[in-house]
Amino acid sequence: MKILACLFSLLCSVGFAQNFSVSGKIQDSSDSSSLIGVSVWLYPAQDTTIRSGVVTDVEGKFLFNNISEGNYVLGISYLGYSSRKVAVNIRGASIDLGNIKLSQGTTTLKSVEIAGNAIQVEQKGDTVQYNANAFKTNRDASAEDLIAKMPGMTSDNSGLKVQGETVQQVLVDGKEFFGDDAALALKNLPAEIIDKIEVFDRMSEQSQFSGFDDGQTRKTVNIVTKKGMNNGQFGRVYAGIGQDGLYSAGGNINAFKGTSRLSLVGLSNNVNQQNFSSEDLLGVMNTSGGGGRGGRGNRGGGQRGGGENNFSVGQQNGISTTHSVGLNYSDEWGKKMKISGSYFFNASENERITDLNRLYITALDSGLVYRESDRSNSKNYNHRFNGRLEYSIDSANSLVITPRLSFQQNDARSLLNGSYSGVQSNFSRMLTNQNNADNSGYNFANNVLFRHRFKKRGRSLSVGINTEINNREGNTSLFSMDDEMEEGETNVRDQQSDNFTDTWSISPNLAFTEPVGKRGQLQLNYSPSYRNSKTDKKTFNYASSTETYTVLDSLLSNTFDNEYITQRGGVSYRYNNKKLNFNTGLNYQQARLISDQSFPYVFSVDRSFSNVLPQFSLNYKFTSTENVRIQYRSSTNAPSVSQLQNVIDNRNPLFLRTGNPDLSQDYSHNVTIRYGNTNPNASSSLLVMVNAGLTQNYITNTSIIAVKDTVVNGITLTRGTQLSFPVNVDGYQNARTMITYGIPLSVIKSNVNFTSGLNYNRIPTLINGAQNLARNYGISQGIIISSNINEKIDFTVGYTANYTIVKNSLQQQSDNNYLNQNLNLRLNWIFWKGFVFSSNLNTIMYNGLSAQFDQSIWYWNAGLGYKFLKDQSLEVKLNAFDILNQNNSISRDITETFIEDRESNVLTRYFLFTVTYRLGNFNSRR
Repeated sequence: MKILACLFSLLCSVGFAQNFSVSGKIQDSSDSSSLIGVSVWLYPAQDTTIRSGVVTDVEGKFLFNNISEGNYVLGISYLGYSSRKVAVNIRGASIDLGNIKLSQGTTTLKSVEIAGNAIQVEQKGDTVQYNANAFKTNRDASAEDLIAKMPGMTSDNSGLKVQGETVQQVLVDGKEFFGDDAALALKNLPAEIIDKIEVFDRMSEQSQFSGFDDGQTRKTVNIVTKKGMNNGQFGRVYAGIGQDGLYSAGGNINAFKGTSRLSLVGLSNNVNQQNFSSEDLLGVMNTSGGGGRGGRGNRGGGQRGGGENNFSVGQQNGISTTHSVGLNYSDEWGKKMKISGSYFFNASENERITDLNRLYITALDSGLVYRESDRSNSKNYNHRFNGRLEYSIDSANSLVITPRLSFQQNDARSLLNGSYSGVQSNFSRMLTNQNNADNSGYNFANNVLFRHRFKKRGRSLSVGINTEINNREGNTSLFSMDDEMEEGETNVRDQQSDNFTDTWSISPNLAFTEPVGKRGQLQLNYSPSYRNSKTDKKTFNYASSTETYTVLDSLLSNTFDNEYITQRGGVSYRYNNKKLNFNTGLNYQQARLISDQSFPYVFSVDRSFSNVLPQFSLNYKFTSTENVRIQYRSSTNAPSVSQLQNVIDNRNPLFLRTGNPDLSQDYSHNVTIRYGNTNPNASSSLLVMVNAGLTQNYITNTSIIAVKDTVVNGITLTRGTQLSFPVNVDGYQNARTMITYGIPLSVIKSNVNFTSGLNYNRIPTLINGAQNLARNYGISQGIIISSNINEKIDFTVGYTANYTIVKNSLQQQSDNNYLNQNLNLRLNWIFWKGFVFSSNLNTIMYNGLSAQFDQSIWYWNAGLGYKFLKDQSLEVKLNAFDILNQNNSISRDITETFIEDRESNVLTRYFLFTVTYRLGNFNSRR
């Protein structure tokens, strides 16, 4: 009755009385600095169960609106500070409480139940939500700095990952921000505007509408901004100069006004700061020798692209000069239309020097070793457009259009020196190889989706059409000298090639849903698709008589046409109540693969495949803070045109590659289990992820290493030459698990996050006709301690150890174990009248690699700056990079055929004097 009386009183006050506001500002008692993200509660003095709460904004201010007359209590809680309560009496006027001081301490309110620690992580259905105010950062921190403190989340050269899964998209308040470029969003959004970070598997537009998961999910991060941060301008601009012509300049400017968002970003530097997405490279960067890297392997200590259609994303090895600019816009035009779009330009030049040591796994010769030194230069230019338009025709009909367009051009030069030797087979070969390549291409993709809701609740119809056009063309030149040391022979190749690839596809999709009972829903779907790929490669050898490249080499030339046609249909059932949500379905797919070769000889393949594709997902909520999600999916994957095309790639004459027109599609099963449990009282979180997969007809490589001069598939191999081509083999398996646990550490006013992981890969391959099973086991353990003291002292201490075990069934002498450890110490300290000291020490330790690569690297950056102006928005700073002059780039690749250690050049010790201006102008009222 008491609660009903209070509710009735509140309703009456809203309906018949004048409402007032309560405002104020929270400050640190020691230096009067503003405290951001403080939890503030207001409740009637006579009943503590009826409460409303807000958090302070970037200026430490808070505001309660629509408060009626009466006696209230204001409760204030902030991690690392003593909690306070303030009596508030509203009588005929709004109240401004002015500056409220908090003292550092750990005392909590006893008269009201307000926790002293903000909840770090919450599990809300399929979404993991991180509360930003539980992770304190300094005022200059970016979203990337904030995320590095959160349990289970990492951001490095290989991209942003959540529990080991790569994040494919970053949204801001649910809207796209620079398309799919996650790194760009995180580096250019300040941490201070962020209220929450949401992580979820974003379903396709059609699945979001129907509620049925079609398996086309993308790991997505949504950045939720604080109240008031959607009205204002913010950003920063900077310029720095150093010795020997080094420089770095750039910045970002953001203008948010309600639903309208406009962002401009740019950078120009020659100190290896890069912004790339997968579309910026389009495959034209794959110009190095070494025969490429096949299959799926584990890596340690670095990022490297390799293998066709497996391009480097993020930081490239070597030293780069980069110029880029991007513009992003989103808004709601009236009540019916939502629009967003972005444009991004990137121009880069990369200089790379690479040394590698590769040990092959073969029963014929356990001492087969390839060593390589490669110097390359590449210039890449890219224009990229992304857009999204959502039009609500009326209450029952809507239309979504999402176009994407990109243009790329790449010019690359490479000079390679390699040596190849076998201890048991007693041979040695030396190679000098020069490659030049000029490539260009474009890609256009568009999705149009029409959605209709019938009058009957749960009945809907959606029709979508996906189209894509991809074009690549270029020319390459190769000059190589291959010396067989024992025979005293030298093979010379001097040739030029023209390459053309055109691919287009269309994929309609039809889905109809019908309610079944009170909580059930049925979906019928039909999805035909058609993909056509045409390639034409002509290679001409040098004719000394005419001094022109006119002699056609038929072994290195090919004209190829490939079609992949599928018909897919099925039925799904979905059930949903407060605790349980599950979705199960069964699809039948008929696929046809047609390949026609018209040059150098006529050849055709026509194959059909039939598959039953089941899927299942379940989400069960034990409580509001604990749930488990189980997903099972089956899928097929068709071979790419490059894997089917029977033409030799001889960019490195010691390692020849070709395609296989007899390839079949593979068939995969995948199971994922996610468990989440959060404890609001202890501010702790536990997240567990287990994933396992099995692939039949797995597309792997078969490698033939010639122990004597021989002919394979019409290709002449001299002794020591390796030929690789794809084949279908059963038996690929993978499994991994990751456990993250986060909890506040009140002793030092910090958060501590533990991450443990296990990985397993079983990769089948064929080497000289014998099957090898490469089993890779990985064990990882990490800990991150991040400060939660205040915005003036921000530190993060992280340690990660990865231990890898490699076992091979074919050549056990090549089994290997190695340990990679990484220790990171990061500190930002604002002290004495605006001085700023920053330090970042990163230590990488390798054990178990080859002798040349077994070492420890200490990479230390530090800077000292001073903040000017009343709001400290202007900063001058002297930064020192790689103070100990030990920077290095080392990686290990483990594939089904070899173990490779690789080292690349990097930028060593340098200094920059930088001036930075920080813009921040917000209207705290929405």
